[in-house]
Amino acid sequence: MADRTYLELPFLDDAHRTLECELDAWCTQSLHSIDHADTDRACRQLVRALGQDGWLRYCVPASYGGALPALDSRALCVVRETLARHDGLADFAFAMQGLGSGAITLAGDDALRERYLPRVARGEAIAAFALSEPEAGSDVAAMQCRATLSADGSHYVLDGTKTWISNGGIADFYCVFARTGEAGGDQRGSRGITAFVIDADTPGLSIAERIDVIAPHPLATLRFDGCRVPVAQRLGEAGQGFKVAMMTLDIFRASVAAAALGFGRAALDDALARATSRDMFGGKLADLQLTQAAIGDMATAIDAAALLTYRAAWLRDVRQVRTTREAAMAKMVATENAQQVIDRAVQIFGGLGVKVGTRVERLYREIRALRIYEGATEVQKLIIARETLQAFAHSEAPTRRPA
Repeated sequence: MADRTYLELPFLDDAHRTLECELDAWCTQSLHSIDHADTDRACRQLVRALGQDGWLRYCVPASYGGALPALDSRALCVVRETLARHDGLADFAFAMQGLGSGAITLAGDDALRERYLPRVARGEAIAAFALSEPEAGSDVAAMQCRATLSADGSHYVLDGTKTWISNGGIADFYCVFARTGEAGGDQRGSRGITAFVIDADTPGLSIAERIDVIAPHPLATLRFDGCRVPVAQRLGEAGQGFKVAMMTLDIFRASVAAAALGFGRAALDDALARATSRDMFGGKLADLQLTQAAIGDMATAIDAAALLTYRAAWLRDVRQVRTTREAAMAKMVATENAQQVIDRAVQIFGGLGVKVGTRVERLYREIRALRIYEGATEVQKLIIARETLQAFAHSEAPTRRPA
């Protein structure tokens, strides 16, 4: 039985506690029927199920079919932690509906929001976020994909490549970021990048490659070859795409930490069950002091990550301040700690821990990507240092800026 004492933290409201209870019951009843043998099919089924039963409504604002007036970071974290504890692919399906449509929520006009967000909430359209490129992953400002405005100003023509795109190949639309040249002749830097929402069947957009990874989920390289996109599909102002991307990641980065918590809690549950039932040296594995030390470290690592995660979400929701620094701390600590927790769980299981099909073996594969995507651990350290140094330079103490 997972430890749910984190729900008593003052960062959460009764509505969040009810949400966790109801979603946990839904997961127990509904997720067992999803066959993961075909990953694409499973993701489509998960999006449809999550949409039909109302959970995807937490990915969009109420005015477009959502559950709450605005995106609530704490609700996103509670949902992701709960789903991840039950099924990593279910967490992935939920997360990508939020991340893939987040730029539309933040920067889309009313027409774009009305066109896409209700379908996202109902699970009728699969979303994707296309930011990374072969030479622009952690270094987003190195982006080379270009969007050229037509002579009559009616559309953009996109040329270039995006890669490591989650939901690539199954998405109905992509939020795409491309260099539009407002920075003049500069081919690097964060200026001059613009965001667009592009339907998957748009001529000139193709799937160049499907990518297989250790924890299977839909992933692909996209190619744009003379892809014509109406100006009406632009998200926000021209040249403001980098800001849109960072705003989107700031919201959803804390939820990555929450997913890591879900994985870590599942691993600790299994480790406790194994340690207390495994006969060893005339007693149980849990009687050994080395095992107890490992369990102590695991429990503490999870609680420390939970405090950072829900602090970041609370600051954004309640204080309504920019949480770039706090979300980076949460993402870094939660993913790194979960990796250590799961590794120790595998060790407690011994040979069974590396047997394909056991949950700890699956968790071992699933956690690894979280230390990379939406900003690798090394990037989070740079973000934390930059924000801390800037705060010190201005006032010699951390300051809060509006979200």
